[in-house]
Amino acid sequence: MAKILVVVGPTASGKSDLALRLALELDAEIVNADSMQVYRGMDIGTAKPTPAQRAGVPHHLIDVAAPDRLFSAADFAEAADEAIRTITGRGKRIIVVGGTGLYIRALLKGLVDSPSGAGAVRKALQEEAARLGNEAMLERLRQVDPELAARMHPNNMVRIIRALEVHSLTGVPLSRHQQEHAFSARRYDALQIGITIDRKELYARIEARVERMMAEGLPAEVQGLLAQGYGRSLKAMRSIGYKEVAAYLAGALSLEEAVQLMKRDTRRYAKRQLTWFNADRDILWFEYPGKFGSILQHAIEFFE
Repeated sequence: MAKILVVVGPTASGKSDLALRLALELDAEIVNADSMQVYRGMDIGTAKPTPAQRAGVPHHLIDVAAPDRLFSAADFAEAADEAIRTITGRGKRIIVVGGTGLYIRALLKGLVDSPSGAGAVRKALQEEAARLGNEAMLERLRQVDPELAARMHPNNMVRIIRALEVHSLTGVPLSRHQQEHAFSARRYDALQIGITIDRKELYARIEARVERMMAEGLPAEVQGLLAQGYGRSLKAMRSIGYKEVAAYLAGALSLEEAVQLMKRDTRRYAKRQLTWFNADRDILWFEYPGKFGSILQHAIEFFE
């Protein structure tokens, strides 16, 4: 069973910087576990590592999909498995870094299989969602699986529909399927390191990051994607930063409104990330950069 070091935490907490420092110390390569950094052409708004950083330490699963492709957690786990085999074959250590909790869970513990016959049910649910809207579908999920619904954002229609689909086909809430399957099959020997950070400091970093993205040319990046035919309705283009800037470019928001919405939505996303990761008792939490020495020592002992 391959050993992998996993670095997690909320957006703007310093995950990428920590992973790079650890990779240099440990002679490791990095596997990206950020659901937006997989997309080509979406660089500024996803805070991808710079070309210089990627030249210094090999990174995997960055720029592997076009923005109009749906790249699922299952797709990620399959691609990450292949990257890990490749890195292991070179005799290098592996660091997985990212804030997409479902990606991390899929890699470490697997995913619950969909019941048979899902296609027709899913299509009916998708049609219903188009007719009734996101909030109505989330409310429907609350009626059959309140535990899972409490962790869902109404814009995450793919997961809401999947949860309703599983309940429709089995009569059992998806949250119970997950507990019983339990994402319990251990796929890797993993050490999970989480970055803890004061909430006010995190929010200050988020606001600074948004300002930096705008200064670095996020509007031009979004305009270029739109010019290539990647419309505002695509899932990737509805992500934080891209949806607000696209609305600004379309005249639906002022620049100031777009920036404030980006900051607000990123703060909310960070809170959801913290809720997800705080529920995982396998994660060891450290301040960073203050506790870098302790983190490095844990990593060295883990790989030995």
